[in-house]
Order: sequence, then structure tokens, then C-alpha cells
Amino acid sequence: MPARTLLKKLKEALGEHIGEAWVPRPHRAFFTVEPEELHDVVEALVKRFDIRHLSTITGVDTGEEIELLYHFWDYDVCFTVKIKLPRDEPRIKTLTDIVPGALFYEREVHDLLGVEFEGHPDLSPLVLPEGWEEGHPLLKDWSQPEED
Repeated sequence: MPARTLLKKLKEALGEHIGEAWVPRPHRAFFTVEPEELHDVVEALVKRFDIRHLSTITGVDTGEEIELLYHFWDYDVCFTVKIKLPRDEPRIKTLTDIVPGALFYEREVHDLLGVEFEGHPDLSPLVLPEGWEEGHPLLKDWSQPEED
């Protein structure tokens, strides 16, 4: 199903939950949701539309906020759900109860951007070495510690 058609169905079903939406290419769709709506929207993607493959979660520190992009695949269409979190306290409810595969992606985002995933079963370091105490390396204000 083309991205426009599937996005139209999503908007019909989830209307008030979906903010800005756009389709830059036939097999690619983006839409924004408020952080407090993400869990319900993803639950609908999985239960109502059988879109359950979370490819990855990417994130960026814009300097003003933390943007997270959740990339879902439905056969030949990639849906990216975008949220913005406050930079000073980036928190969001975990998706691991709906999409178990989010476990490692959330751990990686926690390591690199410092996002707290509330209810996550294990936020131990994934990509940073054990004992890392020098902040989150993808934040704009992070600087590499001086070597002794």
C-alpha cells in the first residue's frame, strides 16, 4: 500500500493524535505526535494496523530540544514518528511493553543522548563502556574529557 494511502488511514483512525504529516516519496511517510501520545499511537500502529517492525530509533540534540525519530516498516513503506522532548529533562514512556525490540534501541539512545525511558526494564549501558561517567556524547554541550 502506498505511503499516502496508509497515512490517510492512520490519520482517519488516530486523527487528533497525529500532528504534522508529510510524504516526501512514495514509500516514505513522516508524522509528528506529542510525547505523551507516543505510546498510544504506537499501540494503535501495532494492534490496528499490524505495523510492528521498529527498525531503529534515532535522535538528535538540536540545542533547544531532543528530537527522537521512531522508524517503523510495513513491508515497503517506512513510517517515521517524530517527537520532541525538553532538552533539560528528556523523558518518555518506554515502548518495550508494545514493541519488545525497542529494548536495545532505547538503551542506545539513553547512552548517547541521556533520554530516560520510564518503565524500561534495563537501562544499563549498551554502547558506552562500563563505568562511563562523562555524560552523553551526542549532546551538543558534551566535550571529550582531557586525558591524564
